[in-house]
Amino acid sequence: MSKIAGKSAAQIPDSRELALTLTLVTSPSNDPHWQRPGDASSGAGSSRPASASLVDPEDDMPSATYGGDFETTTITNYGSSYGTASPSSSNGYALLNDPEPLPYVQPQPMRPMIGPTEIEPEDYDRARNAGRRGTQDLGLFLLRAAFGALLIAHGLQKIFGWWGGQGLGSFRDSLEGLGFQHADLLVYAAAGGQIAAGVLLVLGLFTPLAAAVALAYLINALLAGVMLQENPAQLQFFLPAGHEFVITLIVVAAAIILCGPGRWGFDAGRGWARRPFIGSFVALLVGIGGGIAIWVLLNGANPLVG
Repeated sequence: MSKIAGKSAAQIPDSRELALTLTLVTSPSNDPHWQRPGDASSGAGSSRPASASLVDPEDDMPSATYGGDFETTTITNYGSSYGTASPSSSNGYALLNDPEPLPYVQPQPMRPMIGPTEIEPEDYDRARNAGRRGTQDLGLFLLRAAFGALLIAHGLQKIFGWWGGQGLGSFRDSLEGLGFQHADLLVYAAAGGQIAAGVLLVLGLFTPLAAAVALAYLINALLAGVMLQENPAQLQFFLPAGHEFVITLIVVAAAIILCGPGRWGFDAGRGWARRPFIGSFVALLVGIGGGIAIWVLLNGANPLVG
């Protein structure tokens, strides 16, 4: 109040001027730019100027196709080259108009862990012992070649009578005298089996089978010799009445079956030449069982009785 009182009367506005100012502010304006469309006070014939625009409060609400932050964020088009945006990605709706999906990397399956390769025992022994057999192969070759040659010589004696042999006729008579049945067929089987087994042993071919055939024949020869001696119950080993020669040949045949033919022969690449084991035992049992079966089926006599 003191400040108003201190002012001059010329500086204080007149009450009539103040009332006129309030009337102009509160009264509707005749200017069409200040009139709302459709206002009754503006008159029926008034129209909205072309430059006028309506403001709807719902414009601030998100649209039905609102894409979240992607509407205002420019996303790089992954269909284009790396680091370069395509023209379609210049606005905020590029991702919605792009039919290509975002790149997806297919997860790769886990590869199995590969451990150290295990060396087979046979391959390990072969690699370790390659070239370290010394004279073993030479010794096996001499053993089977000499044994095979002896079988061939005895077979030729029985067939052709060479080197003081019997011949087929005398050999057949001796088999019948020992009590063998079917001596006419057995004479050819015995002589032919001896020669065939001898040839295979010399060549080193099917060595376990050939040695098993020889073993079966020698077992029958030993049983026949025991039955012919004066006192069959008393087995004699040493010559001239003993059986040391046939027993030695039986041991040689069994040794060849168990040791294998060696690598100097046609069986060098087979298992019974590199590492004889199960097959050698089978061949040994076949040779022993075959010799006993031939004696029981074709002769049937007790050799210890005579």
